[in-house]
Amino acid sequence: MTSEIRNRTLDSVKQGDALPKFSYDVTPTTIVLGAMASRDWRPMHHDKDFAVNRNGTQDIFLNTPNQAAWFEKYLTDWSGPKGRLGKIKFRMKDSVFPGDTMVFKASVASVEKDDTGCGWVGLEVNLSVGEKTVTDCSVRLALPVDEADNPWQRKGDQWQP
Repeated sequence: MTSEIRNRTLDSVKQGDALPKFSYDVTPTTIVLGAMASRDWRPMHHDKDFAVNRNGTQDIFLNTPNQAAWFEKYLTDWSGPKGRLGKIKFRMKDSVFPGDTMVFKASVASVEKDDTGCGWVGLEVNLSVGEKTVTDCSVRLALPVDEADNPWQRKGDQWQP
């Protein structure tokens, strides 16, 4: 996914805006490397025989931290390098397997500044495979209010996610 605005600022976003969709074809390597990166050694994320015969699933599947990382990639690709996640909450409804194509889409639910002047965007994100919703996600993402602002420089009382 590419973004039209490299460093997105709060004034470039409006409630109701749709983010560009992002699709990714999942392979066994996608799943295994994500499990390794998050140090999740449970066999259902790398051993197909275990996943199928012991867990009763169709194959190995994407773990929770790996899904969180894909949400973060999607959102920060859109926001640019100054976008900073404040909160992320998601509910997994189904699994992502090798051979699936993950499709991420999102819409802007809110745009606001807090009492410290930090710019915030509320986003509703959907991860689907085919016609099936796999995960719904709500996000609070800090964006710069102007080109000179950088949410990553906020600390202490100036950072209130």
